Amino acid sequence: MAGSGDQLKALVRSHAEGDDDSFYAVAMQVAAQAARKGHNRLADDLKRTIDASRQKPVSGAVTPIAQPRGELAGLVSASFPEVGFRDLVAPETVLGQIRQVLDEQRQRQRLTERGYAPIHRLLLEGPPGTGKTMTASVLAHELSLPLLTVRLESLLSKFLGETASKLRIVFDAVAQQRAVYLFDEFDALGGDRTGNDVGEARRILNSFLVFLEQASPESIVVAATNHRQILDHALFRRFDMVITYDLPDREEAVTVMKARLGPLAKGLRWQSVGKKVAGLSHADLVKASETAAKRALMRGDEHVTTADVSAALIARGTTEVA
Repeated sequence: MAGSGDQLKALVRSHAEGDDDSFYAVAMQVAAQAARKGHNRLADDLKRTIDASRQKPVSGAVTPIAQPRGELAGLVSASFPEVGFRDLVAPETVLGQIRQVLDEQRQRQRLTERGYAPIHRLLLEGPPGTGKTMTASVLAHELSLPLLTVRLESLLSKFLGETASKLRIVFDAVAQQRAVYLFDEFDALGGDRTGNDVGEARRILNSFLVFLEQASPESIVVAATNHRQILDHALFRRFDMVITYDLPDREEAVTVMKARLGPLAKGLRWQSVGKKVAGLSHADLVKASETAAKRALMRGDEHVTTADVSAALIARGTTEVA
């Protein structure tokens, strides 16, 4: 064993705390100890690995929030999405709004120097599976930022003081670390509630509105909801942009399926398939395409059939339209 027990514990501790300097210092101690014991090959390999790691840029150029620590770690989950703008299938009106957000964020310095804040507070509303969460992923990928999804089940608390303090932790991170912060299923937080908890819900909502109003334009705060109708009306004017998503029309549905099936769709009768997409979301179409693809591959076929795709669509709960 090249390293002592204390050194191994120090390595783990420094990694958990995100202290790169301490981590590399201990690693070099391990390499030096290996050399003293005559394990020259191991020592050389360790030194080369350490030097290479130090020179390698960190993915996304983020450190503390890319791997949330402390109290924040229990409130958000971090990811670096790979889905890009070209992967997003949506009406041109929606795509145009997303382009505007990206353009303003890319030129945020020019805007802020002249006293204008880029769009940085977004409300995405529409049926489940229509691309709201994917949009947050696209924004993160296109801007080379981490996507930090807020865990509302951890954020919401029975007691106002705890909930407000947790909200503050998240919005402090918004100011300190540039990222895309996603409040998914936002209606759990922003709903216009009635009943025994209405007073508590109002106080929580008011805390959120204050934090949102003061949110740093360096980060993007995205709230997504399937139930716009139950959101408190005070919310809407606090967002810079509201983007509305709908179920895809026939043309968009075919585009989604073509993208997911790729070469497997060669020879498919899309006109026939397109009659069975009514009522399906983008997510439903992807799942149906995957079902059809797996069925064909397990048969040993190189292409899906129209019958494969039609059966998968029907199984997702659609009916044929004229």
